[in-house]
Amino acid sequence: MPVQVPETMKRIVHFGSRNYGRLTANRRMLPSFLICGGQRCGTTSLYRALAAHPAVIKAVLHKGVHYFDVGYHRGLRWYRGHFPLQRRADRVRAEFGVSAQTFESSPYYMYHPHALARIARDLPDVKLVVLVRDPVERAYSQHAHEVARGFETEVDFGQALRLEESRLDGERERLLTEPFSYSFAHQHHAYRARGEYIEYLEPMAALLGRDRVHVVDSSLFFTRPEPVYDAVVDFLGLPRTGSYPPFERHNARPRNRLDDSIASMLTDHYRPYDERLAAWLGYRPSWM
Repeated sequence: MPVQVPETMKRIVHFGSRNYGRLTANRRMLPSFLICGGQRCGTTSLYRALAAHPAVIKAVLHKGVHYFDVGYHRGLRWYRGHFPLQRRADRVRAEFGVSAQTFESSPYYMYHPHALARIARDLPDVKLVVLVRDPVERAYSQHAHEVARGFETEVDFGQALRLEESRLDGERERLLTEPFSYSFAHQHHAYRARGEYIEYLEPMAALLGRDRVHVVDSSLFFTRPEPVYDAVVDFLGLPRTGSYPPFERHNARPRNRLDDSIASMLTDHYRPYDERLAAWLGYRPSWM
């Protein structure tokens, strides 16, 4: 049986690693790409597949550092402390003859009102990978995820959708005017809003450049992962290795079938956003 490490011990190890990371920050890498959303769209699965690439070194402790959304007040040195030492990148170059890259995955970056501008300012050459899926299914999946984690007390999805407008009322505006404030509801209860993908992709491309944003259709990634993975690898400028990592679905949760009336209501809501998304992408996403 695997040994279970006590949570207190994990916290001590993480605290020590973060302190060491800050002390050695000037000798550490910064990410060349980020997986920045969307939530419940397969970001963990893609993260693990990319982390298996021999020229990629993942973040030291967590797949998601959450610096540009809720941790920005900690400063760039704190952020840099989460990434590998440059000497590891030097070893990759010596072994494989290519430059190593590091990255992290924080899905809230796509939705937080300050994250993209912060990314553009602090990582001016970074590339962004965004995953999208059927927004109706995404919203339902997020609700199940938040309930399971104890971040949502309203277990009825329909009622949670009805509460969304009042819960989020004024929260984005408050975050914009108070850059280091935090909104629990904005991070955890935006079920409908987070599926309006085009609302976030357009400003993302305007800030960083359309050529530095790569969109992955999650359904295609899970049904035919090899060509989707190859396209991401090419976008990132990583060499193809001739083999593939294991492609697995992570964090999937069993759920009851979504009520037809709720599905229809959400489909109607997303239709204009999906049409704009299709025009922006130049093709129709799988769920259309």
